[in-house]
Amino acid sequence: MKKKVVIIGGGFAGSHAAKYLDKNFDVTLIDIQEYFEFTPGVLRTLVEPEHVRKIQVLHSHYLKWAKIIVGKVTEVSKEYVKVKGKKIKFNYLVIASGSSYNSPFKEQHIVIATRARNLRNHYDELCKAKKVLIIGGGFVGTELAGEILWKYNKEKKITIVHSRERILGRNAKEVIDYAENFLKTKGVNIIYGERVEKQENGKYITDKGRKLEADIAFFCTGITPNYDFMKKNFQEQLNEQNQIKVNNYLQLVGEKNIFTIGDVGDRVEEKTAQNAKRQADVMVKNICSLEKGRKLKIYKPKSTPLIISLGKNTAIFCGKKIIFTGFIPALMKGWIEKWEMWKKRQIE
Repeated sequence: MKKKVVIIGGGFAGSHAAKYLDKNFDVTLIDIQEYFEFTPGVLRTLVEPEHVRKIQVLHSHYLKWAKIIVGKVTEVSKEYVKVKGKKIKFNYLVIASGSSYNSPFKEQHIVIATRARNLRNHYDELCKAKKVLIIGGGFVGTELAGEILWKYNKEKKITIVHSRERILGRNAKEVIDYAENFLKTKGVNIIYGERVEKQENGKYITDKGRKLEADIAFFCTGITPNYDFMKKNFQEQLNEQNQIKVNNYLQLVGEKNIFTIGDVGDRVEEKTAQNAKRQADVMVKNICSLEKGRKLKIYKPKSTPLIISLGKNTAIFCGKKIIFTGFIPALMKGWIEKWEMWKKRQIE
């Protein structure tokens, strides 16, 4: 009889793990939605809504044998997880619950048709807007500004409010300079060192009293790990950022048969799709090694290349020692999306 593996979360880490454990284990995938979504492609849907069809696939399409439960896990113990009031027992548990973000970039408890409709509604609002406010100048805020510029050129007045001294703050100076110059030369107003604290009478007010008018605003801040189900039985295994503590083998600290991968884990590295899948690969090998009594593999965080999109035709490739910009990295990013979605749709 196959061992039971329960996987919480169907994002990059969870779906990747489910696909490669599906052959040899009795897999149950629990996700808050019925489909996988290539989240880096969501920004494009806000200016090109038909793109949504290219970045989504039902879990049932790429998983041949796994049981899929659409719902929210409310409790995790050493023997079971609780979802919809029912306890589901496991031999192995994989926590890949990811993180929460502001709508429309990530949404929970929503079926695929409704998700497409909601994205279309944001597109319609953006079409009508003349003044666009982007709150947060990290990866999401910067890429969103680039998408809007690509679609509308200088038709819309875009303002970015960023609490820090530079956008894309964790990146190399060359990367930050290029992105900043790209946006500013196309008319984007970037306000540094301020936070939007409230909204009154249709205006957004910063902590320094600046009042900003906007027809539409996007909140590109506040990534939060999805950890609530851990509080009852594993509160001590959460760090100060409410990320789940794991050992070098990606096992939950103190537990042999519970693993944590992806955004919700405490590994110190960029929370990217590439790293989520790397973690999933190591975790899958370690579950198989436990079954065969073999030595476990250590997961080693590392810096991996990033591509920061500034619209359909311009991007920045950020490698460890190589940085280049323009049309080529934009093509690369588009190719990566197509390749990842093609692989996801294949049944092993």
